[in-house]
Amino acid sequence: MTISPISNAEMERRWTLARTVMAQLGVEALIMHAREDWIGGYVRWFTDIPALNGYPRTVVFYREAPMTVVEMGAFGTDRGPAPWDRGVGRVLGTPSFHSIGYTVDNDTALLLTDLKAKGVRRLGLLCPAALPYGMGTALYQGFEVVDASDELDAVKAIKSPEEIALIEQTATLQDQIWAEILDFAAIGRTDRQIMSHAEATARRLGSDQGITLGLSAPMGQPSRFMGRHWQDRTIAAGDHLSVLVEVNGPGGLYLEIARTMTFGPATDHILASFEQVRAAQDHTLSLLKPGARPADIAAAHDAWMTARGLPPEIRLYAHGQGCEMVERPLIRRDETLPIAAGMCLAVHPGFDDGQVFAVICDNYLIGPDGPGDCLHKTPKQIFEQ
Repeated sequence: MTISPISNAEMERRWTLARTVMAQLGVEALIMHAREDWIGGYVRWFTDIPALNGYPRTVVFYREAPMTVVEMGAFGTDRGPAPWDRGVGRVLGTPSFHSIGYTVDNDTALLLTDLKAKGVRRLGLLCPAALPYGMGTALYQGFEVVDASDELDAVKAIKSPEEIALIEQTATLQDQIWAEILDFAAIGRTDRQIMSHAEATARRLGSDQGITLGLSAPMGQPSRFMGRHWQDRTIAAGDHLSVLVEVNGPGGLYLEIARTMTFGPATDHILASFEQVRAAQDHTLSLLKPGARPADIAAAHDAWMTARGLPPEIRLYAHGQGCEMVERPLIRRDETLPIAAGMCLAVHPGFDDGQVFAVICDNYLIGPDGPGDCLHKTPKQIFEQ
C-alpha cells in the first residue's frame, strides 16, 4: 500500500457521496483529470493516488461499475487493479506527455474506448475548463455532458472525522517545520538553504508534496513569497524574511502557515504592520459563520482594510483546503458556495506597501457557530532571531 493511506471506510464514504450527486444529476460517470498533486485533488479524493510530475492522470468514476484510470505508461497498458488501486477496475496507459502535443490525444482515445464499451450516454465533468482541449471537445461532441463541479465541490468541502484528524496532524507537522526553520535560519545562510531545509524537514515528517516560499530583504524593503528560482540571496544582519509553508500531510491533505522573522530587532513598521494583518485575520474569522456568503465576507474585508488606510485585497486571501492546495469556497466576490460547518479554511490577509509585505496565515475548521481554535500552535508574532 501507499504511505499514510486513507482508510477503506473513508474511501467508501467519498464514493457514496459522489454517487448521490450523480443520481441527482442523472449522470452515469464522472470524468476528472490532473497532472500534478498540488491542485489536482479530485483525482486524489477519488483514488487516494495523486497525479505526479506533470504526467496526466484521468479518472472515470462510474455510478454502477469500478473506476477506470487512464495514465502515462507503456503502449498497450490494460491491466487490472494493483493493491493500491482501490475502487479501480481497469488501468489503461500510453506514453503521453503534455510537452509533446501529438501524444496528448492518446489519452482521449483510451478514455473514449472505455466509456463507449460501458454504454455511457450522459456524464458529468469535474472542472471541465481544466481538461485538455482535445479531451473536452471529444466528450462534449460524443456525449450528453453536464458540469458536476458545483455539486461535488459542496460535499467534498465538508470534512469527515477522519479527514479532520489528518488535518490536525498536518497542522502539527507544519508547526514542527516552522520550529526547525527558526532553529536553522541564521545570518550567512542563503534563502535557498533555508527553504531547502524546510522542504527536507517536511519530507522527513511525512509530507508528499507542497511549496515553501520566501525571499529575504533588508529592512525597508518587502520580503515577498518567491520560489526557489529567486532564492539566491544571503541573509545579512538587519534583514527580515517572510516564509510560507504550504505542504500536505498524512492522507495528502493541505494546510498552510506563514510568519515573518527578523535578523536583528524588528522595526516599529514591521511590528505595526503585522498587528494590522493579525487584526484583519480576526475580523474575517468573525464572519466565517455557517451560511455566510463568501462575496459578502470579501466585501466586508475590503471595507475593513480601507477604513484603516490599508489597500483592498487583490489576491485570494482566504480559501478552502483539503486534497487541493486551493479548493472551494474561495473568499472572493464571485464565489457561490456558502460557508458550512465542517469546512477547513486558510485565512491569510496581507498587504505590500513597498516597505514590508505584511502577512499572516493559519487554518481553521468551521464549527456550527463559526471557526474553532487555530489549528496551528505557532505563536502569531514576528520572530526576532
